[in-house]
Amino acid sequence: MLKQYIREAQSIVVFTGAGISTESGINDYRSQGGIWERFQPVTIQEFMASQNHRRLYWKRKLALYEESKNAGPNAGHRAIVTLERQGKLKGVITQNIDGLHRVAGTLPDKLLEIHGNSLEIICLLCGEIWPWQHAYERLKQGEEAPLCLKCGGYLKPNTVSFGQSLDPLVLEMAFGWAQECDLFLVLGSTLVVEPAASIPRAAKQNGARLVIITRSDTPLDDIADLKITQAIGEVLPGAVSE
Repeated sequence: MLKQYIREAQSIVVFTGAGISTESGINDYRSQGGIWERFQPVTIQEFMASQNHRRLYWKRKLALYEESKNAGPNAGHRAIVTLERQGKLKGVITQNIDGLHRVAGTLPDKLLEIHGNSLEIICLLCGEIWPWQHAYERLKQGEEAPLCLKCGGYLKPNTVSFGQSLDPLVLEMAFGWAQECDLFLVLGSTLVVEPAASIPRAAKQNGARLVIITRSDTPLDDIADLKITQAIGEVLPGAVSE
């Protein structure tokens, strides 16, 4: 059924969550013993107000990176790139910040990272963008909360932190894609974090077929045209092959 839906589709939007990244060996960090259990999350307000919170934030980010630095794209990521090469992919909307879609080869104009990505560091004062390695090397040399070398502003990964709003323009584009596609594929998301979780609902309400591939239950299972609980890398590559 999945292969038929993909074959018949002309404009596919893919929506990915943590489940596609766990297949690359990246923990979801909510699991027992994960980052979220060992480090208290730091809100953007705390980050801006307190040096101690900035140190805690960067300690958590460094631990997260050390756990996932060897992870690479998996068969699911590569299958999405295949859809792009076939001319069927309208775009990828991801909740993930690991940048694996970029590494896999998804083109920038086909990718919306609604929570940002950890491959970049941004200065919150002047907006200068640095590669992650710039901060990583400074952290390994003993800096606890690196500052911008140009203006002295606070540096942080170019991601959406707790208490920080999503980019309204990115959200607007994501909902626009959902309303224009004829097949919406949800891969590895529990669809409980709003407002992103409403994007597939918008696609379904606008007439698109909705397919959900994830091991857990989701609030949209009842309206999905197809629900698959197997691993993404087990089912998607075969479904996109010619």
